Amino acid sequence: MPPLRLIFAGTPEFAVPCLTALLEAGQTVIGVYTQPDRPAGRGRQLQMSPVKTAALAQGLPVYQPESLKRDPEAVAALQALGADLMVVVAYGLLLPQAVLAAPRLGCVNVHASLLPRWRGAAPIQRAMLAGDAETGICIMRMEAGLDTGPVYHRISTPIDAQMSGGQLHDRLAALGAQALLEALPEIAAGSRAPEPQDDRQATYAHKLTKDEAAIDWQQPAALIARQVRAFDPWPVAYTQLDGATVRIWSAEVEIETETAAQPAHILPGTVLTAERRGIRVATGSGVLRLTRLQPPGKKPMSAAEYLNARQLEGARFGC
Repeated sequence: MPPLRLIFAGTPEFAVPCLTALLEAGQTVIGVYTQPDRPAGRGRQLQMSPVKTAALAQGLPVYQPESLKRDPEAVAALQALGADLMVVVAYGLLLPQAVLAAPRLGCVNVHASLLPRWRGAAPIQRAMLAGDAETGICIMRMEAGLDTGPVYHRISTPIDAQMSGGQLHDRLAALGAQALLEALPEIAAGSRAPEPQDDRQATYAHKLTKDEAAIDWQQPAALIARQVRAFDPWPVAYTQLDGATVRIWSAEVEIETETAAQPAHILPGTVLTAERRGIRVATGSGVLRLTRLQPPGKKPMSAAEYLNARQLEGARFGC
């Protein structure tokens, strides 16, 4: 396959392996689109996106329009590049029809779910929260709807029971690059018709918020454990203890029962035992063992380290 003239559009770290893979495969990236630099950190200094950092390191031209829907000049500049194909990976900006139609072969998206399940902004975490046994990558032809386009290629991967959201993110980022390179020859040749999605099976992966990381101890232990895993590294599951916020970085289900609740005299959130190998907490169904916690103003630490500073037996989380 001769090299294609590609526009690459992406913003977060998830997109970087795809850009790197295209360059290493000898493709010609004629322009990189990424979101404008944003304030970040305690000093609120402007910070480049991971994709911009990677693009500049390779000497690629970078474009950062605030919007492509409300900026005709930005759209005209993109059209003038004369691209064969636009590859979009977690770009974060909506593409108007004029952009979708600009490249000769249209636009393709690298999406981190097994479409039509988990269309939208946070498919990795939503799959984990829902207890899905597997997820994957889809290479999709983009159209006006939100992740509704037909799929050229897909790769599935299991969601391991002890995997964090960050670990699943990294696995899918690598699979995204693999899937993109596998699909590209057929897309370029027009030799494979993409498979339409079944809209009746669609679910939506709404953007994560900090509020939903708050632990409700009345929920089953299995659900809370998935919450802890899914929200690592952001926004991190948290709870209250004596009016202070404690982040929970790692937890495991000790007893998993679907119907049996704790005895009436043991309220959800109550610490049953506090041991060096984990802090056992009653939930609405089952017992959760907390193994890595972060008290206010401190770094994450093991349960044993946490217990060096305080006694917890009989205490109640969530208060």
